[in-house]
Amino acid sequence: MSKEYCIFVMMTTLTVNIDNKKTEKAIKAVLDAFGLDYNIDQHPDAAGKALSKSEQVIYDRLRKSAEEIKLYKEGKIKLQDASEFLNEL
Repeated sequence: MSKEYCIFVMMTTLTVNIDNKKTEKAIKAVLDAFGLDYNIDQHPDAAGKALSKSEQVIYDRLRKSAEEIKLYKEGKIKLQDASEFLNEL
């Protein structure tokens, strides 16, 4: 008697448009801190584009996260475990 198993894997793709190296470095630090895989594509035609309101909100949140990672590395704060964070979502 054999049993069949079905495994479903869901992945989400997030596209973030970054216009400077400092921000790119901060975003990469956040993704690395969560142990996430990511790809980087360069799009030179988007340089100088102003951020929309929603993009600005995302940028501000990521910048805050990068600042928290810096404080964590300096031993000034303790970061929440990624699994705890995901459970809150």
